[in-house]
Amino acid sequence: MLLHRIHLNPRSKDARRDLGDPYQLHATLCRAFFPQETKCLPGSLLWRQEPETDSAGLPRILAQCRSVPDWSRLPHGWLEHTDPGIDLTQKLALDTLVAGQRFRFRMRANPCKTVNGKRQGIMNRDEQIGWLERKAEQHGFTLPEPVSTDYFEFMEQPTGHAYPNCRITQEQMLTGRKHDGMVVRVYAALYEGQLSVTDAVLFKQALTKGIGHGKMMGLGLLSVVPICE
Repeated sequence: MLLHRIHLNPRSKDARRDLGDPYQLHATLCRAFFPQETKCLPGSLLWRQEPETDSAGLPRILAQCRSVPDWSRLPHGWLEHTDPGIDLTQKLALDTLVAGQRFRFRMRANPCKTVNGKRQGIMNRDEQIGWLERKAEQHGFTLPEPVSTDYFEFMEQPTGHAYPNCRITQEQMLTGRKHDGMVVRVYAALYEGQLSVTDAVLFKQALTKGIGHGKMMGLGLLSVVPICE
């Protein structure tokens, strides 16, 4: 499982188009990771546009896939440069992962609920945290214990779910257009904070397969960094 940091060229017309349309950005990335005759299966490529640019002001994309990319298949000029791929199995010592290990995490996701058979984005802060709590239980991790019922250090609004070092930002409606012209809209929010592993098998699956809906729109990639005790 390799993680790549990709730096896009904002002077490229194709790159600017893709930065404004996450569905098309996913399709472009698939060209690098999968030959034209090979279908890019749902969830086989996880990616996220980072909220920060690099030191040169270039837009950055994280892309995670088991396939080795061939960057020459991307449109000419689309890519400024890439950093060497990181083997996450070795970097995170996933083969020796155990319950109780703690990580910092970042994940842009689609917090949603089903209403009358249709998915709707969750915009209430307490419900957004509740969504993450449910996903954590399903995927083998937990958030730190609340420090109080009225303290949430990094949130703009108070909430009853008070987790230290956790925040929700970058809330937006993502819009993409499929090749047939159909418009896709997905609500997204950026989650950052700390977590503790409760089930190593489920947690490794979450790292590999992502969490939630909207993966073709750049959502669901769970990135973690170990917390040194």
